[in-house]
Amino acid sequence: MKNVILQVVLFIVIIVLGYFIYESIQAPLRFKKEVERRERIVVDKLKDIRKAQLIYKKMKGSYADNFDSLESFLAVAEIPIVKMVQDPNDTTYTKTINDTIGYIKVEDTLFKNKPYTLQELSIIPFSGGEEFEMAADTIDRGGVLVHVFQVLAPYKAFLKGMDKQRVINLVAKMEDTDRYPGLKLGSLTEASTDGNWE
Repeated sequence: MKNVILQVVLFIVIIVLGYFIYESIQAPLRFKKEVERRERIVVDKLKDIRKAQLIYKKMKGSYADNFDSLESFLAVAEIPIVKMVQDPNDTTYTKTINDTIGYIKVEDTLFKNKPYTLQELSIIPFSGGEEFEMAADTIDRGGVLVHVFQVLAPYKAFLKGMDKQRVINLVAKMEDTDRYPGLKLGSLTEASTDGNWE
């Protein structure tokens, strides 16, 4: 009888230990998978912000340094619809004439079929309402003034609700290697509109 009880207890201990071993392997994998999923969603929004900033710069001459300016501009800005036709006076068939046939609102093109509205452009997904950090400036590159902008989404914002210690470890790992602990678009020191995920 004692042998049977001992075997049952050992069996239960083995199952519990097996579960803890399995969890110790699976927990970091689940964390990594969720980080990647959230990063994809934040990156999609950062790409939309980049498109909006490029349109803003094309029409205003510089980048927006805050979301209020960018959003109010995008709410009324229009992009011309251009039709290219062959120049009838060109016998080489290489010249074209650009004919503006109308205008379309930026808001209707850029934010069509998006899971957020223009007014939510500044909100970091999964953050509980925190906003992206955005800044714009002008830097000197070889005697030429270049307009630059930067948008930041820290891990601590879009990884809210996840394992706190793992988030702290991820942030520390990035800081130890002198990388931004999160997603970053553009730069205030370089003439770049690339993201740190590219």
